[in-house]
Amino acid sequence: MSNQFSLMQERRFRPFFFTQFLGAFNDNLFKTALITLVVFHGTKLSNLDSTTLATLLPGLFILPFLLFSASAGQIADKFEKSKIIRYVKEFEIAIMFFASLGFYLNNIWLLCGALLMMGMHSTLFGPVKYAYLPQHLKANELVGGNGMVEMGSFVAILLGQIIGATLAALENHTLFTSIATLATAIVGYWTSHQIPNSPAADAALKLNWNPIKETFYNLKFAWSHTTIWFGLIAISWFWFYGATLLAQFPNLAKNILKGDESLFILLLSVFTIGIGFGALLCEKLSKGKLELGLVVFGALGLTLFGADLYFTSTHFHSTSNTQNYLQFMSQLDNWRLLLDIALIGLFGGLYIVPLYALIQSRAKKSHQSRVIAANNILNALLMVISAGLSLLLFKQGFSIPQLFLVTALLNIIVTVYLCVYQVEYYKTFLIWIKCH
Repeated sequence: MSNQFSLMQERRFRPFFFTQFLGAFNDNLFKTALITLVVFHGTKLSNLDSTTLATLLPGLFILPFLLFSASAGQIADKFEKSKIIRYVKEFEIAIMFFASLGFYLNNIWLLCGALLMMGMHSTLFGPVKYAYLPQHLKANELVGGNGMVEMGSFVAILLGQIIGATLAALENHTLFTSIATLATAIVGYWTSHQIPNSPAADAALKLNWNPIKETFYNLKFAWSHTTIWFGLIAISWFWFYGATLLAQFPNLAKNILKGDESLFILLLSVFTIGIGFGALLCEKLSKGKLELGLVVFGALGLTLFGADLYFTSTHFHSTSNTQNYLQFMSQLDNWRLLLDIALIGLFGGLYIVPLYALIQSRAKKSHQSRVIAANNILNALLMVISAGLSLLLFKQGFSIPQLFLVTALLNIIVTVYLCVYQVEYYKTFLIWIKCH
């Protein structure tokens, strides 16, 4: 059995894996239920345009990452990590009570408030999540461990999205969504009590509660370490790319593919399964070591299949009747579109896992959480820019397929930039190609 799967037998990994799995699951269950209600049943919640709301809501979720990641990084470096995780899970339970009230009252503003707080919950958990791994895993386990965590995260995202969209489609969605989110938060709190102690990286750290100054310090620190900085830029670009695609999946399914909620779920499933396979493949393709050549390989796939997604979605043969996922899959021509989405996910998994292992292994131990915080700040910034660029292009008359093409072409520019200024990526890619 490969090293990455044997980690599930270890107490140093298993409780942490399930705690972060349940957190990602609950984030996406709630977020997807809300977005599905907005897109497919929007008149029950708001008079605002569903396309605009579906683009803005993910931006609302990631706003706390932009504002408070620096403070979260300090907290994760200063205090024992398992205790922080338990406090965060208690916060999650309280948020889900608040969200249940929003569902019951059909109040979009309460639900948006809960979404914002779930973003804060994830902001606090993020630096702990990625700083925990290098503290408990050996150097030769980092790639496999990150692959397992990324696979688990995206499977959790998939299940959360499927169940969230399914529950939102039920007549009595308020009751079932509330029970599901509350139960998940409670189970996550229970699993967090099994996580072993993780001593503070810098217990003497003096907390700076000014988020603006600390954000500047975090970014300045990352900027001063060139290898880490470019790794953070590459990771953040991936989240720009992924956020751009995922935000448009509901309207791609409804308005272009003429499908119902089940087709939206199918698109999410195919994409997420692809990322999970890609993340798990990393250990096999890199033979357990840090292999930055996979980043370039993954980037090539993101551009190739992102561009092809433009062609398959543009030349889709429209139907006058709304179709479900089985009707969509019964047409052989549609499988090319599904294959594009699956391969975008797979190459995305190959792209992202080595980058996380890079920043974990090369950041100073006393600053690991703050480096992760800098990563989350940049991720949030790029995802906000993603939402802004999408809205701007739509106002200029661009279609959803054209947005996919623009993103795929921008990926070429980012990849060339990365290889020019960090030749290690290009050189290791050539070596990796020769070896395979």
